[in-house]
Amino acid sequence: MDKYSGQKSAVHYLHPPIDPFDQRMLDVGDGHKIYLEQSGNPQGVPVVVFHGGPGGGCSPAMRRYFDPNVYRIVLFDQRGCGRSRPHASVVDNTTWHLVRDIELIRDTLEIEDWIVFGGSWGATLALIYAQEHPDRVRALILRGVFLATQAELDWFYGGGAGKFWPETWARFADLIPSEEQGDFIAAYHKRLFSGDMPTEIKYARAWASWENALASISSTGHGGEAPGEYARAFSRLENHYFTHGAFLKEDGHILNRMDRIAHIPGVIVQGRYDMICPPEGAWKLARLWPNAELRMIRNAGHALSEPGISAELVRIMDRIAEQGGLG
Repeated sequence: MDKYSGQKSAVHYLHPPIDPFDQRMLDVGDGHKIYLEQSGNPQGVPVVVFHGGPGGGCSPAMRRYFDPNVYRIVLFDQRGCGRSRPHASVVDNTTWHLVRDIELIRDTLEIEDWIVFGGSWGATLALIYAQEHPDRVRALILRGVFLATQAELDWFYGGGAGKFWPETWARFADLIPSEEQGDFIAAYHKRLFSGDMPTEIKYARAWASWENALASISSTGHGGEAPGEYARAFSRLENHYFTHGAFLKEDGHILNRMDRIAHIPGVIVQGRYDMICPPEGAWKLARLWPNAELRMIRNAGHALSEPGISAELVRIMDRIAEQGGLG
């Protein structure tokens, strides 16, 4: 049982652990090689998982949302993070590079179309990818929706979420001189890309800790101290993408293009008390997407590992399996 919420651990809901049947480094050009793996049934229903961040990387736990007898599970680390190389690099690393990489993966694996499963930034990328390649997406399963708008960035890095977690926000904000506190993304950018490794790791840990501290509804407000190498990649990539508005053409890019994917079935799983990506974004998305279901999970925050969120995602994927994988 979860010691804070009294709920069962999220692990209770997941399918048993499975090992990959295929692991490789895929050369995607521009000097980047990305880690790619497949697990489950080689002849099964293809599903690709987009991890969060940007910069979070995939993990073995992400395989466990899918029945391995039914699904062909594709995981990869996006440019610059996880096992992809060069590590923590932002050179030739934009949303549009990632969309191109995803199509290269699909083509390399000889997959005609697939289910796309992503949370947080992974949901952002899933929506953008689907809008660019709607004929390649059978369904979208999204969690903790982030639409990459300025309003969302202002909420999380401009003090909105900090009003609920003032002591945690102070640890993040007080590292920056008062004269730079009008733009925390820019202030952290200067330090995360300073060229001095100890400085970069110090501010990377602070950036990552602020986000991690707010991920779970059971949080005590402490995000822990991530390993320096992981924190540096995660924080540099997030900051790089957010500095450039996720490289989108306009604020509201995703919502303005929902007509492109109106026909694609989807499910949105959203924690009611998500402090990182507030539910308003998921609600706005659902209103513009006639073929989607919105599942608000009470007593849940942002994290994939929240028990209610994990249980709902497993139920959704099992239901799709029973329906033949939407083939």
